[in-house]
Amino acid sequence: MAIERLQTPAENVMRKPIGQLLVEEGLITQEQLEDALKLQRKQAGKLGEILVSQGMVTAEDMAAVYSIQMNLPLVDLKKRVVQSDALKMVPEDMARKFTLIPLEVVGDALIVVMAYPDNIRAIRDIRAQTAMRIEVALGVPSDIERAIDLSYRSSSEIEKQVSQFTKPAKEEESVLTSKVISSTPIAQSLDLLIKQAVRDRASDIHLEPNEHGLRVRYRIDGILHNMFALPLAAHVPLLSRIKILAEMNIAEQRRPQDGQFSVKVGNRDVDIRAATMATAYGERVTLRILDKSLSLFTLSELGFRLDTLKKYQALLKSPYGLILVGGPTGSGKTTTLYASINEIDRDGNNILTIEDPIEYRFPDISQTQVNPKAGITYASGLRAIVRHDPDIILVGEIRDRDTAETAVQASLTGHLVLASIHANDAVSMVFRLMDLGVEPYLISSTLAGIVSQRMIRRICPYCTVPSELTMEERVAYSTVMGDEPATLYVGTGCKTCANTGYRGRTGIFELLVMSERLRRLLLTNISADDIRTEAIEEGMVTMKRDGMLKVKEGITSVSEVVRSIMSIA
Repeated sequence: MAIERLQTPAENVMRKPIGQLLVEEGLITQEQLEDALKLQRKQAGKLGEILVSQGMVTAEDMAAVYSIQMNLPLVDLKKRVVQSDALKMVPEDMARKFTLIPLEVVGDALIVVMAYPDNIRAIRDIRAQTAMRIEVALGVPSDIERAIDLSYRSSSEIEKQVSQFTKPAKEEESVLTSKVISSTPIAQSLDLLIKQAVRDRASDIHLEPNEHGLRVRYRIDGILHNMFALPLAAHVPLLSRIKILAEMNIAEQRRPQDGQFSVKVGNRDVDIRAATMATAYGERVTLRILDKSLSLFTLSELGFRLDTLKKYQALLKSPYGLILVGGPTGSGKTTTLYASINEIDRDGNNILTIEDPIEYRFPDISQTQVNPKAGITYASGLRAIVRHDPDIILVGEIRDRDTAETAVQASLTGHLVLASIHANDAVSMVFRLMDLGVEPYLISSTLAGIVSQRMIRRICPYCTVPSELTMEERVAYSTVMGDEPATLYVGTGCKTCANTGYRGRTGIFELLVMSERLRRLLLTNISADDIRTEAIEEGMVTMKRDGMLKVKEGITSVSEVVRSIMSIA
């Protein structure tokens, strides 16, 4: 087994506290250790997890120090293949429960890679499950979770469950009791579909009936992928199961409906937003996945360039004004807004939000859900918020004149308002406010800055290779950057990225900070191109340029930038 360790001899230090080892290895300072210990006393939890979550050490460094303390080998799961014989010995739910992966069988021993090798119960349960001698190795928690996702796939299980739907769906079967639906393979099939989507990092599940059956697609990293082709007989039972869980009317087949429900996937709490719509072949369903267990991103993790990040952080310290975050659906606007709120001192400020939906619950701010049935719209909710002495207001979306005018008035009266809006780029957002009926002089007076963004896929780090650009890609790059590209990279496709060449996403941004000259220009009859030209002269980095800079840095590819934003002016 490959062993990776720091230089300190394990024999001399294996009994030392983990914090002391980290200080001795120069990975943290004594002051950082004391801060982390104070935090541990406040919120409980493992010291290592707290240090990693606070960004004081990396998960890899933490695992390396644990390997010293416990005198255990550290396995790099990115370079190891999990043996199928070993995998069959440990059920997936047990692997997820204890954050471990069975790696290989050596003689009478099962080698198990664990994130927490001091969990005696886990070792005892695996020994009882496998009736083998257990040898423990250490792994990085995120690597183990990724190995579980890749190794335990639900495809065969789903096919096994839906194979039991042998009879064509009948009209009267569209209304089924909750008891019947829950006691059949229907519930298990839906459960498996959702679990696999969460493991594949999907944001949405599409269930689409057609002439031949039921197509299931996952949206992963912003791209739809065909996943399963289920028999048509599975359509009505799955649809009914979803409607019952989401508290919809299962007898209604013509009108669109929406609802939500919650599931647990391993140790993760996941909210599902369901929407149905009638089509020529029956009702289709879209399930939006909101993984509540995912921690908030910080602004520095979103993909901002350092100079852009510093300017945006300065904007967030403004005592009043309007800050807009814009882009199309799925461009990460809510993530940026939440990261912005997370950047602000929540103890010293009264922060209130109006959202639809509330995707992440902050423990120390007041969040309100839009509810048209109760008369709570963005505009009415915003008017109510202003009466609660807010310092900072977050508006989930400005989509009509009433909300736009109320947000502007709130920023005029001494509040910092953060809001999202649909527009192609930063300059377009200014004119979008005008289209909604906000007077230019009010925009000039209140607007502090605008962030426009897109999400683009990152090249998979496990199959990155140098690549020659096509002529079209070379032209696209040089048009934006003004020079010929050096060696650039692509992902060839591997098991880790499902042969797409991409894994994960990052943001590309442009930040328009309102200067006095831009404010004066807004009061004249000026075009969007003129404002854009002035903003660039004042230092704005466009999304196109930000995207191509990320190409130059090996983060993404030219084709991905072209796909995402090259149609923008």
